[in-house]
Amino acid sequence: MANVFQTQYRQEFIAGFEQNQSLLRDTVTTEAVIKGNIATFLVASSGGATAVTRGVNGLIAARDDSNTQTSATLNEWHDLVRKTNFNIFASQGNQRAIMQMTTMGVINRKIDDQITTTLSTGTVTAGSATTLPSVSLFMSSMVKLQNASVPWDSNVTLLCQPAFLAYMMQTEEFASAEYVNVRPYAGDDPNWRDRPQAYRWMNSLVISHPNLPGKGTSSETNYLYHRASIGHAANVAGMENVVGYDEEQGYSYARCSMDMGAVLLQNAGVVVITADGSAYA
Repeated sequence: MANVFQTQYRQEFIAGFEQNQSLLRDTVTTEAVIKGNIATFLVASSGGATAVTRGVNGLIAARDDSNTQTSATLNEWHDLVRKTNFNIFASQGNQRAIMQMTTMGVINRKIDDQITTTLSTGTVTAGSATTLPSVSLFMSSMVKLQNASVPWDSNVTLLCQPAFLAYMMQTEEFASAEYVNVRPYAGDDPNWRDRPQAYRWMNSLVISHPNLPGKGTSSETNYLYHRASIGHAANVAGMENVVGYDEEQGYSYARCSMDMGAVLLQNAGVVVITADGSAYA
C-alpha cells in the first residue's frame, strides 16, 4: 500500500534576515521640519577666542561670536509594495502584514544610509587598509576628537563593522565593558532579545551595523563621532505608513514614505576609521 503524505504550510511567517529599523537616528542631531524642503542648523561657538586683558586705553576689546548655518535638503523617499487579491489569497502567510513590515524596513535602512553617507564625507581619518581593528585604533580616534575640543561625553558613538566589534571583544580592555539595555546573558528583562545590541564603553556608545561601506573587505569603514557633528532632518509628521485596498483593480498595497535629509555640521566631530576586517568575512 502506497503512503499518502501530506505537506503542511506554517501560516505564521518568519521574518527574513535584514535590517528593519534605524540604528542611528538617535545618535545624531535631529530636526522636525514643519514646512519646506530645507532645514538649517546653527552651529555657534566663540570661534576659538582667548581671554584678553584691558587695553592700554583701559577698555576691554570686544569680539563677535562664530555663527555657522548649515542646511540639509529634504527629499521624498518611498517604498511601495502591491499584491493582487489572488496573490494574497493563494500565498502562504499573512501577506498584508509582510508588506507593511518590509516597506518600513526599506525606509529605516534609507535613514541609516543617509547618515553613514554623510559621515563618510568627514575628512579626519584614522587607520589604513592594513590596520587591524584594535583598542589602540579606537584610542587614536578618541585623541583626534579630543584634540579638536570635541567633548568626550555621553554623546559620542563608535559606529563599527561586525568585524571591528569582534576584534574589540577579544581584548581585555573591552571585556569589562558594561552593556546598554543588553546583558551578556539573559536577565529578568523578557524583551532583551528584541532590541538592537549596543555597548557602553569608555563613555561612548558602541553600535555594530550590518550595512556600512566596505563590509567584509580589507578596507572596512567605521566611524567615531559626536552627536553634534551630524544633522538629520525630517518632516514633522515623521514616517508615513499607509496600508490600503483598491476595490476597482482588486489589489492591496503598503506604502512607507519619509521626507528627510542629512548634513555634516562639524567636520572635526567625525573620525573615519579604516580597518581590515576581511579575516572575518
